[in-house]
Amino acid sequence: MFGHVDAGVLHVRPALDMCDPQQEILMKQISDEVVALTAKYGGLLWGEHGKGFRAEYSPAFFGEQLFGELRKVKAAFDPNNRLNPGKICPPEGVDAPMLQVDAVKRGTYDRQIPIAVRASWRGALECNGNGLCFNFDVKSPMCPSMKITSNRIHSPKGRATLVREWLRLLADRGIDPLKLEQELPEKRASLRSLIERTRNSWHANKGEYDFSHEVKEAMSGCLACKACSTQCPIKIDVPEFRSRFLQLYHTRYLRPMRDHLVATVESYAPLMARAPKTFNFFINQPLVRKLSEKHIGMVDLPLLSVPSLQRQLVGHRSANMTLEQLEALSPEQKAKVVLVVQDPFTSYYDAQVVADFVRLAEKLGYQPVVLPFSPNGKAQHIKGFLNRFAKTAQKTSDFLNRVAGLGMPMVGVDPALVLCYRDEYKQTLGDKRGAFHVMLVHEWLPAALEQTSAMEVSGEPWYLFGHCTEVTALPGAPAQWASIFARFGAKLESVSVGCCGMAGTYGHEVKNHANSLGIYELSWHQAMQRLPRNRCLATGYSCRSQVKRVEGNGVRHPLQALLEIIG
Repeated sequence: MFGHVDAGVLHVRPALDMCDPQQEILMKQISDEVVALTAKYGGLLWGEHGKGFRAEYSPAFFGEQLFGELRKVKAAFDPNNRLNPGKICPPEGVDAPMLQVDAVKRGTYDRQIPIAVRASWRGALECNGNGLCFNFDVKSPMCPSMKITSNRIHSPKGRATLVREWLRLLADRGIDPLKLEQELPEKRASLRSLIERTRNSWHANKGEYDFSHEVKEAMSGCLACKACSTQCPIKIDVPEFRSRFLQLYHTRYLRPMRDHLVATVESYAPLMARAPKTFNFFINQPLVRKLSEKHIGMVDLPLLSVPSLQRQLVGHRSANMTLEQLEALSPEQKAKVVLVVQDPFTSYYDAQVVADFVRLAEKLGYQPVVLPFSPNGKAQHIKGFLNRFAKTAQKTSDFLNRVAGLGMPMVGVDPALVLCYRDEYKQTLGDKRGAFHVMLVHEWLPAALEQTSAMEVSGEPWYLFGHCTEVTALPGAPAQWASIFARFGAKLESVSVGCCGMAGTYGHEVKNHANSLGIYELSWHQAMQRLPRNRCLATGYSCRSQVKRVEGNGVRHPLQALLEIIG
């Protein structure tokens, strides 16, 4: 129960399980009694929205005379009753039924899905259709794919609805998705399976219908930004059930080559970074780019950092300490050590940011130690390689739990990758994840600056563009960054923008290229054109990559601006 005091509106959502036939009957009884109660006190059954679905009560609330006038208005503008038939009133002269509260509801279909499946796929089943994800405010992070396509299928509500129907159809055919998921870890790749998936994919390319293709189309348009998991009133987490769907879908159909390339980026990026100039030369060749676009479906492939992070830290003490050496430090020495947790995108494609964090930590009187690279697995999760992701997450969790035992703060640079440790790792591993905690830069800096005297704020402001995943999961992040800058006498303003449109590899996929650039145009481009580029900052690697691709020159991470301010 919630509402708006200023408008005198009370929203009441009875705790009814509409999959239970007996509770479904209660809805009509409750509605009738609420109608009578509000009428008794001179109130209305509706205020902001929802009039249409309560159409059977319209004559009672409007009165027969006014209801008749409404029907005349309806007849003047919609004589054939084509616009929202069954809602509010029918046109004058048209004998059409109105929507009934006790009509067949979504729960009637949902109850066809086994209880265990409904509980496991709760993220899709709990969508109550409130439609906040149909938000067209370009400065709101939810939902970028809905904004650029204006197609409700490409919204959290649309995707949840499709998955719900997909689960119902599976149940109708006697297929248990939970059993399929349980069998996957033991299921080894076989020639027979490959032949079956090849045959199914061939039939699909020939136009053979399968409802799962419609679900796949909706899921492929998702940027996996996770804004819905916090901005939706019901916290519908599309990326979570999206990855599960993709895993099952590709047990029947072949994966495109690009999925395998994206999922294995953490395996080959460290190897390529040993000879970045060579690989960049190769990637930059027109023929390679054309082949990548046509046969792999990837465009604007990012270039490796030159010099590499390893080259920048050659001989630096931050890169040469083992866990055994760290364990041997005294408590006093440990108190001044900060451990840098690497991620594949910043370390190998934007290495200067990590190197600058090392320098920043040193200027603040700390000894930074760059931990050995351990794959995060985020890309595997996004593409639905969940079994592989579980193994990656467990291995990295074991490593980070051992490091956490040292009692030193661990800090990561990229928001999406650090938050993956807190969200996807917990969803997948549960208690096996352990209790390790990796902080973001803005979470670590306040403690590191406790002994620093605040300075008077002056000068030209800096402008912060937050990462979608970060500003929705950690809404206080922009204010924390501003307070950190203020300690050094610098003003930092948070720029209100939506999604940048890159979202990891989403913007590099040919099929998403136009939408990626379109999403950037919605809010980021105008802000970048309006503000001085050298004062613009972005916390996300994806965001900085998108700015560089579109604008021709990039922006820095806020920690790099701090390094400049400190001098």
